[in-house]
Amino acid sequence: MQKAASRKKHATDVVRPIDEEVRAAVAWLERRGSKRNREGMARYAIRSKCILGVSVADLRGYAKELGRNHRLALALWKTGIYEARMLAAFVAEPERVTPALMDRWARDFDNWAICDTVCFHLFDRTPHAFAKVTEWIDAHGEFVRRAAFALLASVAGHDKTTGDQPFLRGLRLVKRAASDDRNFVKKAVSWALRRIGQRNRALHAAAMEVARSLAGSTERTPRWIGQDALRDLTSATTMRLKS
Repeated sequence: MQKAASRKKHATDVVRPIDEEVRAAVAWLERRGSKRNREGMARYAIRSKCILGVSVADLRGYAKELGRNHRLALALWKTGIYEARMLAAFVAEPERVTPALMDRWARDFDNWAICDTVCFHLFDRTPHAFAKVTEWIDAHGEFVRRAAFALLASVAGHDKTTGDQPFLRGLRLVKRAASDDRNFVKKAVSWALRRIGQRNRALHAAAMEVARSLAGSTERTPRWIGQDALRDLTSATTMRLKS
């Protein structure tokens, strides 16, 4: 009986109430925020309703201390604090991420940094990634549409097992979106085009064809995307990877 009571007490001590965990995390973030970091973020167009000014290095270190904790990630996201949402991307459990959650979080994206971090460190590890790329390509919101290409770029860089076909379809999406002149969309389109071209020789050839076509466009935005991608796809480093 005493042993059972001891085990119960131990379990209670270990599992902290979620509101307590969130308060502790937010307090940690507040202690490490700085005006200097906030000003630096603003210079790089990282803006949100609530930014504390915590460095990404500090966030990643703290996330390692916390470990994967999906319950905490959901609660952190709800705070609306930029750094809390960044932390949520690092501690969420990819296998528990649903398509509905991806849509909810994507609608909350309000700058390129949170968009790219969530796509690069979480969403691309889910089985729903390609489906969301296809869905979000038609979104009106700048950062949801950016998310389509940030996610495509992330999968292209991280997924080592998927065949070429999904990425060839991705190149068609690149061509579809190449006229979107919004800054954060066009940069993500170029990013996706470049990352696809870095996967293997066949995709490099296909990406080069798309990039050359866009670079020869009479329209300013497709031309910029094509030229930007070509600089990377024809670099010595990329060409060595394809040899």
